[in-house]
Amino acid sequence: MVKPLVIAGHHFANNVIQGPLAGVSCAPFRVLSTIHGAPAFNYTEMISCKTLIHQPHEAQKRFIIKDPHEGPLAFQLASSDPVELAQAVKIVTQAGADIIDLNCGCPVNKIRRKSAGSKLLSQPQVLAKLIEAMRANTHLPISIKIRVDGGSTERFNPDISNIINESGVDFVTVHGRHWSEHYETPCRYDQIAYFVSALRVPVIGNGDVSDLASLNKLLATGCAGVMIGRAGVGKPWLPSQLNAEFLGLPFNPPAKAAIAQMFLWHVTALAQLLASERFAVLQARKFGKYYARNMGCSTEFYPKFNQCESISEIERLLINELA
Repeated sequence: MVKPLVIAGHHFANNVIQGPLAGVSCAPFRVLSTIHGAPAFNYTEMISCKTLIHQPHEAQKRFIIKDPHEGPLAFQLASSDPVELAQAVKIVTQAGADIIDLNCGCPVNKIRRKSAGSKLLSQPQVLAKLIEAMRANTHLPISIKIRVDGGSTERFNPDISNIINESGVDFVTVHGRHWSEHYETPCRYDQIAYFVSALRVPVIGNGDVSDLASLNKLLATGCAGVMIGRAGVGKPWLPSQLNAEFLGLPFNPPAKAAIAQMFLWHVTALAQLLASERFAVLQARKFGKYYARNMGCSTEFYPKFNQCESISEIERLLINELA
């Protein structure tokens, strides 16, 4: 059920979490999620430890700045080097993290080639050393986000379960697909349920949550909480909607004009964060289609939007769309 969540003595009002999304989950997105959706907590997008350690502060802003108007925040790190990870953990602890997570699920080749992300699932002893480095360098709750062995020939679920139970992690998020499986592959709820029964720490289920029916499927695994992924893009009110619908309470989604204002605020705040309107507009092309979908925009909107080169052009286009 949707209920309060307790992790390592930290209490959260509900157990619906907004997960990490590459190119999206920086501070403006999280502020909107906090205000309109009130999830238990949000995640940063995945951050390379090398970026935190070696890049100048300006290059880090997109990843590390925490807005005073956002709620609890989990910083997600990527590394395969315990020394490097230890240093990055210290940095994000000082930067205001509430939770620190290690990505053990990213399927992207450039991450796997560095023995990070989902590659760690086939290297349980390396993973154990990474968890040890995290635990030794912060007082905050720590977690890992993993995938299941799915329909692959890899059979790492038992080994990873043993490592987790022997480590100092406070909870685990389980995405119900193997790293080689795409979104067309149905979420493997049975394997999430396996981790729920095998682990001694809370399990957060992740996979395909977008409405009440999919929420109930994931909760049926016995997981302590659920993580929303792509469904939250352009729909920052989704955690609140799921909470209300689960409890049988009425929920009125924002009107088209209100969604347009959220979108415009998102792009404007991103431009301020990055000190670059041009880069913010380019980024908006990646997530703007989700806002447009929830606004029910016309087919003519999309090509015109992708030609916008300034925030003022986006604003004029939205005004015309609302007329």
